[in-house]
Amino acid sequence: MTTRTTTARRRGFMVAAGGASLALFVAACGGGGDDGGDGGDGGETAAAFEIDCAPYEEFGDLEGTEVTVYTSIVDPEAEAHQASYEQFEECTGVTIQYEGSREQEAQLPVRVQAGNPPDIAIVNQPGLLNTLVTQYDAVVPAPEQTEANVDEFFAEEWKAYGTVDGEFYAAPYDANVKSFVWYSPAMFADAGYEVPTTLDELMTLSQTIADSGALPWCAGVESGDATGWPGTDFIEDMVLRTAGPDVYDQWYKHEIPFNDPQITEAWDAAGAILKNPAFVNAGLGEVNSIATTTWSDAGFPILDGTCWMHRAANFYQAQWPEGTEVAEDGDVWAFYLPAETTEEKPTLVAGPFIAAFNDRPEVQAFQTFLASSDWANAKAVATPAGGWVSANNGLDPELLATDFDRLAAETLTDEATVARYDASDLMPSEVGAGSFWTGIVDWLTGAETQAVVDQIESSWPS
Repeated sequence: MTTRTTTARRRGFMVAAGGASLALFVAACGGGGDDGGDGGDGGETAAAFEIDCAPYEEFGDLEGTEVTVYTSIVDPEAEAHQASYEQFEECTGVTIQYEGSREQEAQLPVRVQAGNPPDIAIVNQPGLLNTLVTQYDAVVPAPEQTEANVDEFFAEEWKAYGTVDGEFYAAPYDANVKSFVWYSPAMFADAGYEVPTTLDELMTLSQTIADSGALPWCAGVESGDATGWPGTDFIEDMVLRTAGPDVYDQWYKHEIPFNDPQITEAWDAAGAILKNPAFVNAGLGEVNSIATTTWSDAGFPILDGTCWMHRAANFYQAQWPEGTEVAEDGDVWAFYLPAETTEEKPTLVAGPFIAAFNDRPEVQAFQTFLASSDWANAKAVATPAGGWVSANNGLDPELLATDFDRLAAETLTDEATVARYDASDLMPSEVGAGSFWTGIVDWLTGAETQAVVDQIESSWPS
């Protein structure tokens, strides 16, 4: 079959052995079967799934149209994103024009105000989405087909972050899981330590390690102009655990003040680790060294045995030095940062959203594709090096490139998981990317908790 028709067609996206090459195959016109097993390079197929073109036919004849996509994702990561769009282009005849720029977040509002928005932007924070909707009136509501996919494939918390004033605008794109603690499986095994399953067990383990004469934790928040952000993640995780998701929601919405006693308690819970000279900063210095230790290097003392634990997101997988084996029995692995009980899994997450600036049929069709399980699986296949996951519950975890990616995806889609988006990305930028970041540095270098949270509260825009 080489021509497009108005009847439903199905296409399969084949995964070549090892994930190194990709090949699209078209099911036989008569029987709908696949090609029997080999990928486009003739190698054995590790997995295969079919892409249903039928959902996009209701948008009409899209042959020869274009959709522009503007994103902060640049090469080499951009290659996998563009590859994951190929099946949609094959199905519909739409050409996707991809533009990646490191300046996208700053330039997108400029382009919107100048009347030159892209058709679709991959927006990195719900806060920016809210601004584009409420201040610029620029984003169009998502079509019902996209919304139906989100209702089917995502937890309702994810839909809520793409909703502004009760109107659904933007489907999730991909996801990060921030509630992880990295460690050395061999060190734990040699010492007879078990992975903790509650927050109390985590603190008991930390004290046990400290009593042995070692420093259990290593940390770092230095990140150039964004110094402080890893510390905000630690605070947010503790708010979720000590105060709970409802209070967390009230906090980032400023329904309670930033210095509410429940929030102050969470800072002190984080401080029981980060400001405890018996716990930090293993292999790196004293407590105040956290403020000057580069976030990307802060976990490295685990590799030489001087540090036992480092709290960092799933994307820290890519920061380990070349040759580091990330595996349950490898050099490093990670466990879920436990909560006060094992009944729920409050989990700090982040990720971009798909905002559209016009409602042409081809744009709506592409939005719908990006919210589907088909795209999530195609993206997994197109990312053979790993480091990518989605909260889409239609994602086949076997298509993900690494065991750690599968662990992250399992956490995202676990029924016990109560996901909450990174609060600093939801707060006004004066706070979330301003006083909260600088407050972390002040706190780590000697300022008292109450003084810091009071100062941040005073900076909240009226």
